[in-house]
Amino acid sequence: MADEKHSRSRSNGFVRLPAPTGDAEIPGFHGVRLTVEEAEESLKAAADSLSLPKVLVAREDFNILAISGGAAGGAFGAGVLVGLTAAGARPDFAIVTGVSTGALIAPFAFLGPAWDDQLCDAYTGGHAAKLLSIGGLSGNLGGVFKSEQLERLVAPYLNEAMLEAVAARHAKGRRLLVATTDLDSQRTVIWNMGEIAAVGGPAALRLFRDVLVASASLPGLFPPKRIVVEADGVACEEMHVDGGVATPLFVMPEAMLRWKNLRHRLQRSRIYVIVNTVLEQAPRTTPNNVPAILIRTFDTTLRFSYRQAISMTTNFCAAHRLPLSITSIWAEPAQGSMMSFDTASMKRTFDAAFERAMAGTLWTTPTADPARPAFLGALMSRWSAGPPSGG
Repeated sequence: MADEKHSRSRSNGFVRLPAPTGDAEIPGFHGVRLTVEEAEESLKAAADSLSLPKVLVAREDFNILAISGGAAGGAFGAGVLVGLTAAGARPDFAIVTGVSTGALIAPFAFLGPAWDDQLCDAYTGGHAAKLLSIGGLSGNLGGVFKSEQLERLVAPYLNEAMLEAVAARHAKGRRLLVATTDLDSQRTVIWNMGEIAAVGGPAALRLFRDVLVASASLPGLFPPKRIVVEADGVACEEMHVDGGVATPLFVMPEAMLRWKNLRHRLQRSRIYVIVNTVLEQAPRTTPNNVPAILIRTFDTTLRFSYRQAISMTTNFCAAHRLPLSITSIWAEPAQGSMMSFDTASMKRTFDAAFERAMAGTLWTTPTADPARPAFLGALMSRWSAGPPSGG
């Protein structure tokens, strides 16, 4: 009982174990996190752990999907996937990566169309509007909302059935990767969610949920997620927040993108990127009040960070001769903030993505052009034909 009380007090911010000063692991979960250094041996080990094929002899493409953050804009990514299923055009993804709200979408994308109904309900069922409301405001300095609000939002979907399904697909060589940001070490942590699921049991389900909640815990909006680890036999605690703080989106761990031998592991690969926000600038007068300024600042930061990430991804794909397809939310006059969780707004975003998927107007292919950022090439090629009807 005392341990349970101590655990609750730590989660509420009254007590905190020190952060590890060196390498640390979670008891019972060896090897569930990828820490990739520049050394060739480390890169090879990471490729092996991801089951990247040396030579892909299968006839089908080796598809990789990266899903970005974007808060309420995650309704777009949900609509993309459900729409692709309805259109009969959804690829089978061998690797799925997710950050922030993209991390919450990633397990559904990883498991395939059979989970579309749950994905649709998660983003259009009105749950976010109920739980992320004024009644859920936090009374501490950890965040605007209480930590329980986000946990209650995702708990019905991140259950034992999902854990077992992820473990089964992981056993077939598929990989589900999620990024968080470790505030103490100031680094991105990549979690192999299939390895966590493969352990099974209540502890695995708890860690699975904690990682996804941590990846979606935008600083200031939600309190950080604390994860107990061990370093040299001593219990320590890491503080994890939204993966988008350090990594807006990723195809695979950043160091691997610079590995010269990676091309041979990615033969017949195709890269897909879902960006859950608007990339185009949207000039308008910002109201002179603190909430409006904070929201506008978040929105601006998000757009610039995603453009940089897309530019890096585009150059990586060009260097390795990999086909790249990107989609993002189209700018509209009535486009709400990515921080607006009202059901009607999220449903409009979902429906617009669904319609674009059904119409076959979802993807653009940016080109690596040293004279201009890659995202500009993508936008110019997209708008040269004009926006699709209903999109």
